Amino acid sequence: MINTKDILETVNMIQDENLDIRTITMGISLLDCATGDNATTCRRIYDKISRKAEHLVRTGEEIEKQYGIPIIHKRVAVTPIAMIYASCGGDPVALARVLDKVAQDIGVNFIGGYSALVQKGFAAGDEALIRSIPEALATTDRLCSSVNIGSTKAGINMDAVALMGRIVRESAEKTADRGCIGPAKLVALCNAPDDNPFMAGAFHGAGESDCVINVGVSGPGVVRAAIHKLADADLTEVADTVKRTAFKITRMGQLVAREASRRLGVPFGIVDLSLAPTPAVGDSVAHILEEMGLERCGAHGTTACLALLNDAVKKGGVMASSHVGGLSGAFIPVTEDAGMIDAAACGALTIEKLEAMTAVCSVGLDMIVLPGDTPAETISGIIADEAAIGMINSKTTAVRVIPAIGKSVGEELNFGGLLGRGPVMRVNPASPAKLIARGGRIPAPMQSLKN
Repeated sequence: MINTKDILETVNMIQDENLDIRTITMGISLLDCATGDNATTCRRIYDKISRKAEHLVRTGEEIEKQYGIPIIHKRVAVTPIAMIYASCGGDPVALARVLDKVAQDIGVNFIGGYSALVQKGFAAGDEALIRSIPEALATTDRLCSSVNIGSTKAGINMDAVALMGRIVRESAEKTADRGCIGPAKLVALCNAPDDNPFMAGAFHGAGESDCVINVGVSGPGVVRAAIHKLADADLTEVADTVKRTAFKITRMGQLVAREASRRLGVPFGIVDLSLAPTPAVGDSVAHILEEMGLERCGAHGTTACLALLNDAVKKGGVMASSHVGGLSGAFIPVTEDAGMIDAAACGALTIEKLEAMTAVCSVGLDMIVLPGDTPAETISGIIADEAAIGMINSKTTAVRVIPAIGKSVGEELNFGGLLGRGPVMRVNPASPAKLIARGGRIPAPMQSLKN
């Protein structure tokens, strides 16, 4: 039974510590929309998403009002569009535009799933869709795109890695007049989960139900406030405090997920219990790490602190929800985290240190601004390194980097809103071009043979 103390504690978390539901994401299968004709397929996609998600935004707003819980984003994720495009042909960008149109009409913030899964090679439609990504992102507003280029079972598709380096760069060039926003909505993944509610990597996996509700909870400010009260407690107590706090945060997410599922008549999928920061002061994962005792995020000891945080969040959250999934843990996007921005700007946090941190965080190199003249091969090298961490460690990793066309190290790129702002970070000038040009596939590690 919920007592008065629990209620007041939750109210304080919401009002003073930035506790919120970061997203309600409806996953929708489009497999039954595939036809042999592009125009007919587009029409079926629009009709199905409109029918399934027409009340999503309103339902989220009603739950927010009834319970007083902020629900920041309402989103849709669909079947990887490369699978649909393989059946209909034509111009893949037409599919991107219909997704963007329906997202606008139903009022969601983003729609994810302009995606391809090519970890073991290119199937019909995959390469054409990937090559269309720069144009698709340049001519839409709410569309997000992702490509899974590796997995622990399959290894790393280095031909796809080489292609993605060029695609990221081309996306930046095509949207240079809009702050290079294109690659901010594009992510290269390794071990992509089927039920991720967070953009830009969200898609609705082929093994999922026809339609589900997934919820992503957040609360870096709540965790930081809890650790702040511990003064000089040892790290065992810090971990226990994070676990208890994650339980409370996730319990709220479970409530919202169940209520949204009931009202929409759609099965409940998962709660993703990730600590997802924002540029707002007091909502930073970096500040949690500094509260543990670091002078600045990026100092030696940062990876150990992040490992403690990520593990404790999962241990505490998993007890509060009947189904936990997605990415779950702690995100470290640079431009979306006030503490990360400051640490990168002063030089305490480098791309190399961020790469080390990705071995123990939820995702990977996220929202990092690169110099505008960074070659495509270097971007491919960054993607390959990150995918290798994911492949060997059997975890999801991702790369979302933004070449800031016309800008150099020390300057800043500002997206505004949730995507935030970030300093242009130094990139190692040594070239991996010959490696990337080899192509082929990096073989899967021995743990891929587990059955």
